[in-house]
Amino acid sequence: MELDLARKRVCDVLGAPRSTIYAREAAAIRDEGGVVIGFPKRGPSTQISDERLLELIREVIEESPFSGEGHRKITAYLRRNKKVHVGRKRVLRIMRANGLLAPQRDKKRRKARPHDGTIIPEGPDLLWGTDATMAWTRNNGWVWAFCCVDHFTAEAWTSVAKRGDRFACLEPIYDAVTDRFGRVDADVARGIALRHDWGPQYTSGHFQGAITWLGIEDSPAFAGEPPCNGCAERFIRTLKEQCLWARLYEDIEDLRQAVLEFTRRYNEQWLIERHGHCTPREAYAAAMESKAA
Repeated sequence: MELDLARKRVCDVLGAPRSTIYAREAAAIRDEGGVVIGFPKRGPSTQISDERLLELIREVIEESPFSGEGHRKITAYLRRNKKVHVGRKRVLRIMRANGLLAPQRDKKRRKARPHDGTIIPEGPDLLWGTDATMAWTRNNGWVWAFCCVDHFTAEAWTSVAKRGDRFACLEPIYDAVTDRFGRVDADVARGIALRHDWGPQYTSGHFQGAITWLGIEDSPAFAGEPPCNGCAERFIRTLKEQCLWARLYEDIEDLRQAVLEFTRRYNEQWLIERHGHCTPREAYAAAMESKAA
């Protein structure tokens, strides 16, 4: 009796119905001794249990050609490969509870940008980005890896060279032009702008003259502002995590073959969230179909 009066007073103060309390008591899950150990999950029942979903998540992680995939891509892989449609937050909860999430760096407060706008153009072959990094090999020491990235589709072209000079940095540009237009010729790539940093390779007269001959517009990033070249920077990070840092390479040829194979796999299988978790090649094909229509 006293408990009922106390409940009534609390509910009157809070303006809450007492029926909610009695309904939760009736639905409570109790152990053999009658102690409440939990409550049923709110909302509609799911067609797949958490245990089965965990098994499928582990299968997707094992089958993925890449490492460190986050819950968003795991959810996309479940839909694409397993035909399992579940909520992203549910996948996150299960992966977090079972230690399947990749480690993340602490987020830092972003500094104010000296520019506004976006580096993502309205379609492919409007803005490309290029950048370089270095990798270690047993027999050849430090060697260079160069890339060219389409800012819209995120497609990538790569090359590996012993020296990181003005000649080597043009190799992925030539590969991209050949892939898009079938040849390297004067003014064949007119209408494309090329984003790069202020490295000596990219500011050299040879590099500037070569892209001008191809018809490519020079579009250097703001000095000291890597986000201006963010698409190429992001691909370089992926290249390091998935390929360059994955194992120790014997020589430059061993590294070259590994980088080319990763680039092929990246273009055909890497999922891009802003394209609805489509691959770079799928995004390009969709853009071309939309343009033709």
